[in-house]
Amino acid sequence: MSSSDIFIGETIGTAVLILLGAGVCAAVTLKRSKAQNAGWLAIAFGWGFAVLTGAYLVGGVSGAHLNPAVTLGLAIEGGTEWGDVPLYLASQLLGAMIGAVLVWLAYYGQFRAHLTDPGIIGAQPVEEGMVDQSSAPKAGPVLGVFTTGPEIRNGLQNVVTEIIATFVLVLAILTQGLNDEGNGLGALGALVTALVVVSIGLSLGGPTGYAINPVRDLGPRIVHALLPLPHKGGSDWGYAWVPIVGPLIGGAAAGGLYNVAFA
Repeated sequence: MSSSDIFIGETIGTAVLILLGAGVCAAVTLKRSKAQNAGWLAIAFGWGFAVLTGAYLVGGVSGAHLNPAVTLGLAIEGGTEWGDVPLYLASQLLGAMIGAVLVWLAYYGQFRAHLTDPGIIGAQPVEEGMVDQSSAPKAGPVLGVFTTGPEIRNGLQNVVTEIIATFVLVLAILTQGLNDEGNGLGALGALVTALVVVSIGLSLGGPTGYAINPVRDLGPRIVHALLPLPHKGGSDWGYAWVPIVGPLIGGAAAGGLYNVAFA
């Protein structure tokens, strides 16, 4: 696999992943969207289909990692060269940022309607779960379109949740190689991964919004900070380390366990 294959595949695939994934968050969140208030089921299935589409599009080009945690797990397992890891990660981050910008463009009118509504911009509640509520950051009214965030802000619990959820995802991806040989699931790999993401969203997504992918959170968070959105609120950089550290630890743990238990 060439460097250009990795760059093109991971950039396009991750851009599509974020376009459709953050897109469903925009559809459910923003005023004047036909899907406003569609709920958690729509988000969980929307992200699952986003993974399915991104992986289907570029699986034959770059392997469709679309996630640094997956890349790290595959490198530890031995399926990805360590020398290719930086290119995978940089391409995924670029793609995530492109996808977030495309969501802004697709929902431009809805963002404007949402962020100029007095009832919305006047209600920016303080995050719950803080000992000192006066010091808690205020989430912007559209930050959830771009990033994840905890329902109860507890750094240790939030990291552990992301570790567990990402561990399940990456281990499921790694074991597909075994299933390809024994059960003929190769052609269904993208679908299986998408269904695992839906399952994680429904079962483990409640506490943190299940980033399970560092660039899924970091790329759109950077875009949120840069976009000229009026009354958008802060980008909550104090929490940004959780959806980076947790998924990377979870991906590494899955790669290590795979080598011990399945290799």
